[in-house]
Amino acid sequence: MSKKVLVVDDDTQIREALRKVLQVEGYEVAVAADGQEGIEQFQRVSPHLLLLDLNLPVKSGWDAFERLTSLNPLVPVIIITGQRNQAELAAQAGVGALFEKPLDVPLLLQTMRELLAEPPDTHLKRLAGLHRFAGHAQPKPARED
Repeated sequence: MSKKVLVVDDDTQIREALRKVLQVEGYEVAVAADGQEGIEQFQRVSPHLLLLDLNLPVKSGWDAFERLTSLNPLVPVIIITGQRNQAELAAQAGVGALFEKPLDVPLLLQTMRELLAEPPDTHLKRLAGLHRFAGHAQPKPARED
């Protein structure tokens, strides 16, 4: 049985690129363009993993995160964001990993596999603040042109 992943991102190009990559990797993929749609899709498809942008219209990524983790705290969440300095807040919130855009896709896929394989008690410990990120992508250094 293939794992279901929900991608919530307001950027159409990122959403569709992730959909294609994840489908090639064998995942079932559902997408949403804003936080409210993300909550609705989450309830509809019951994903095994969530990729969540923070800067979302209608309902922010953090508001959606709060609602989604209350609906099912066992679903690992990977934050994908263009916002800087979110790692500490994400760690305190109990997310599985945080990736700053532009995404390192091979590392993202590896982190997804790790989070999907971890025991539920490890995930619950992270939500309770007793366990740190499973993975974290460091921001890429700014290029000087």
